[in-house]
Amino acid sequence: MLLLFILGLLVHFVFFGSIFDIYFTSPLVHGMTPQFTPLPPPAKRLVLFVADGLRADALYEFDENGNPRAPFIRNIIMHEGSWGISHTRVPTESRPGHVALIAGFYEDVSAVAKGWKENPVGFDSLINESKYTWSWGSPDILTMFAKGVGGDHIYTYSYDAESEDFGAHDVTKLDTWVFDHVKEFFHAARNNQSLFSKVNEEKIVFFLHLLGIDTNGHAHRPTSREYKDNIKVVDDGIKEIVSMLEHFYGNDGKTAFIFTSDHGMTDWGFHGAGHPSETLTPFVTWGAGIKYPQKVSAQKFDDAFLKEWKLENWKRQDIHQADVAPLMASLIGVPFPLNSVGILPIDYLNNTDLFRAESMFTNAMQILEQFKVKMTQKKEAILPFFFTPFKLLSESKQLNILRKARSYIKQRKYDEAVSLCKELIHLALKGLSYYHTYDRFFLGVSVVLGFVGWTSYASLLIIKSHSNLTRGVSKEVKKPSHLLACSFIAIGVFVAFFLLIQDCPWTYYVYCLLPIPIWYAVLREFRVIQDFVLSLLTFPLSQLVAYLFIFTLGIEVLVLSFFYRYTLTAGLVAFACWPFITQLRTRAKSISLSWIFFSLLLAVFPLMPVVGRKPDIFLVMGAGSLVLLLSLCVVTSLLKRKDHFINEELLLHLFQMLSIVLSMYVVYTTHDSLLKKQGLPLFNQIISWITL
Repeated sequence: MLLLFILGLLVHFVFFGSIFDIYFTSPLVHGMTPQFTPLPPPAKRLVLFVADGLRADALYEFDENGNPRAPFIRNIIMHEGSWGISHTRVPTESRPGHVALIAGFYEDVSAVAKGWKENPVGFDSLINESKYTWSWGSPDILTMFAKGVGGDHIYTYSYDAESEDFGAHDVTKLDTWVFDHVKEFFHAARNNQSLFSKVNEEKIVFFLHLLGIDTNGHAHRPTSREYKDNIKVVDDGIKEIVSMLEHFYGNDGKTAFIFTSDHGMTDWGFHGAGHPSETLTPFVTWGAGIKYPQKVSAQKFDDAFLKEWKLENWKRQDIHQADVAPLMASLIGVPFPLNSVGILPIDYLNNTDLFRAESMFTNAMQILEQFKVKMTQKKEAILPFFFTPFKLLSESKQLNILRKARSYIKQRKYDEAVSLCKELIHLALKGLSYYHTYDRFFLGVSVVLGFVGWTSYASLLIIKSHSNLTRGVSKEVKKPSHLLACSFIAIGVFVAFFLLIQDCPWTYYVYCLLPIPIWYAVLREFRVIQDFVLSLLTFPLSQLVAYLFIFTLGIEVLVLSFFYRYTLTAGLVAFACWPFITQLRTRAKSISLSWIFFSLLLAVFPLMPVVGRKPDIFLVMGAGSLVLLLSLCVVTSLLKRKDHFINEELLLHLFQMLSIVLSMYVVYTTHDSLLKKQGLPLFNQIISWITL
């Protein structure tokens, strides 16, 4: 049985690892040719403000006194630029959000192996394509765009990681630090000829990462005074930076500004999932190449936001977060990031129809390049007669669309050209997804075969050793026929050869070959299967159907609980009824009553909110006190016993009670310290590690 246990662990480790090969492989490809718009760009420089953790509603709404929470940004929306909502994707974390904004692609799922903190595969970005980039902010964000980039055109200025303390007295200093250092930088540029000439070049980027709002949101919640005041600090800081830059460049009208966020935050101060409060972020842009505000009488959005924010008369243009990267590239005339899947939002551009059409054509070519590289890679790795191409975008169709789009541009039919380019982009994106998931079905079938085989084998061993359903079967395994063994060996050789000629990764051999010995072991127990089936046939059909229905219903309840938590309540209520359909209620009344009581008590839990909106220290302390009370009951019962285990068990329970007391102390004092904005006490950290 020990060998079986070890084998089971190994099999399950393989199944767990298969998740990463099937669902978490990097979608990024390399080897594309850079694409850029062959026309002069409207802007020489771009300033990108990213307010980490800022929700759209928190920025656009009015405060308690009926005044705009961010008056400068509100003024931009109404008099100088364009605005909308940027829709992010899961996981709504800082690194994935910034990658989507600056590199144009959504989270590389292979980064789950790095805890979403670092990308294991290299990628291109707007910062990499720029002539020079200067960035200020958090070291966690700035370094990932400078890491592994050749040349010396990226300059980062960041504070110490220790400054990012949720419990600090005033975390708005994270944002004022950025604003102050940007001012110092431009002041120094006036007295440094080399730096002055660099900041006056074309195709340059200034990136300001503002972490204070996110930190205040985690520490105090987005509904807190600290979070809302931090938005005002950011608004004032942006106003000063914009004014300073316009003065520095002599109001030349060649600076484009973008203000947005990487993700939002829930009311209880978390992010990472797909709640609207996490995925809806603000997007405001103005300056060179950007359309001025457009007053409208009606808008296409059916949500209530426009009325709440009193912006129903100013045209709102929503975008996807990855669309920001091609927009920024188009504004300053650099190549679109090679791995970008963003679609250029041309409605934001204030330029000629020719420029808009050419930019859209460049966008289509850039995404099509990725499709071609991905298709070539997959085609080279698969035997020709097994390869199934993406039929919606054949080579002839690609050429036909590109030829037509180019012809429309020459004929000045710019709207038709833009429409064709968008069609090509959507097809290329579908094709990218098709080739990225090309092996998913094949690997999925292999893993399912292995999992079903292992489940069957384990079930057969349990039936054989621990039931009376197979009385006629010998407990010893009879020597199987040579034909069965030879057949499975032949299948294994064939599968291995098939994978070898396709140059598959070694993990594919594991997933595809593992089911073979497992199913061989299952078929060796053929007599157990036969006897088990015969035993089942002796049961009344109605009883079999009833059991099958109950098992199926139970599984469905577990599956539905992922989407509707209250289905667990129904399952627990059914559990509470179990003693009524057995003899237990008459044989053990006290146990039956306690079973019913605790099952019903537990049934209340799935009906409660998933996460509370604010911490309830009294609930936590009450739970700890209840555990201590129950522990005292156990200790009392142990003292009444007189066997030789009492000392060891009593000592163990006393230590457990001590750990509960220490935990309660740590939680209470930490909560009190954070309320006073004194941070996390070192003593509490030490106690927590000792308790663990």
